[in-house]
Parts: sequence; C-alpha cells; structure tokens
Amino acid sequence: MKYQWIILALALVAGLFTSYMMDSNDPDVTREPYYPMNFLESGTQAIDLFDPEDKRIRLVYFGYTQCPDVCPTSLAVLSAALKALPQQQREQLWPVFISLDPSRDTAAISAQYAAHFDNTITGATGTEQQIKALADTYGVLYIKNILENSTIKYVIDHNSYFYFLKPNGDLIKKLPHLANPSQLIATIPTITAEITNNEIIEMN
Repeated sequence: MKYQWIILALALVAGLFTSYMMDSNDPDVTREPYYPMNFLESGTQAIDLFDPEDKRIRLVYFGYTQCPDVCPTSLAVLSAALKALPQQQREQLWPVFISLDPSRDTAAISAQYAAHFDNTITGATGTEQQIKALADTYGVLYIKNILENSTIKYVIDHNSYFYFLKPNGDLIKKLPHLANPSQLIATIPTITAEITNNEIIEMN
C-alpha cells in the first residue's frame, strides 16, 4: 500500500509538471507581466508608491470604485480630514486610493473616482498580482463575491482601514473605518510630527 501511494504522488507531480509545461507553450494562455507591487498606474501616469525621493507619509485606503457604501464613506471622511488640516500638514501627506478590483477599475477610472472626493487623492490600480502582494503585505482582506442575475456581476467584500506608511512602505499605523474625520484629524499631526522628529535625529 505504501508503494501505491508513492506511485500516485509521483504521477500527480508528473501530471502537474506536464500541465505547466503545456500551458507555458500555449499562446492562448494569458499571463500578467510581473511588476513590483509599488509601481502602480494612476490616470495616464505610472507612480512609485515607495519613491525614496518623495518624503511624504503615504495615507492609503484600499477599496474599489463600485463599492456601494463603505468606500464612498471612507473617502468622504478622508477628504474632510484633509480639508481640515493646515496646509503645512497636508503637504506632508500623500493620500492614495488603491483599487482592489483591477479588472474593472482601470488607471483612468481609479484616478477619476479618487479625484471626485478630493483632487489631492491619487487613485491607483495595478495588476492582480500587484494588488494581492500589497494586500498581503498590509493585511488587507478582500474576496470577490459573485452576484447572480445582477448587472454589476460581483462585489468585493473587504476590510476597511486607513494605512499610514513610511516612504519606503513600512507600516506606521492603521486606523479602522471611521464614520467621521475627527480621529483621522487627531492622528495625522502626531504621525507627521513623529516622522519629522525622527528624520531630524537621524540627520544629527
């Protein structure tokens, strides 16, 4: 019996390898090109989320443009928080909306959607691989749920957080979905001041 299991396992591995090789040579099998997760698209531009030359704190929200309630509320809260901040603090932030639905949310659609809430929010998208890599990195949970007999075909169920990131992508803090901007307004100055102070210490 033990040998039968070994033979079966070997046959399975051989079958998977053969299938992979056939797919690799099949021109009809489409594969996404690989790009690092930080190189995304917004409108007609390519952006580097981890650009070392851009010292702003990234304030990132993951969602999708056809989200019926949570995403619009969160982006409205973000917009209200940005408008309430002094100009100096706003200049220390890079607000970014990243779509979890790249098959529908093109670079143009994502950028237009984000700008509807505030023209300083960068709406970005990428390949499925890039979005998954970013989601895995920051613990973003999302799943596609098919809707039978619906014109929108599916929704993306996802958790809702604001992510504060250092320019290199390291997570500073995350805040859960908010109904009003007060907590976001209170948190932003603390984070920007802390990062600025750390930079001054490192320079000295």
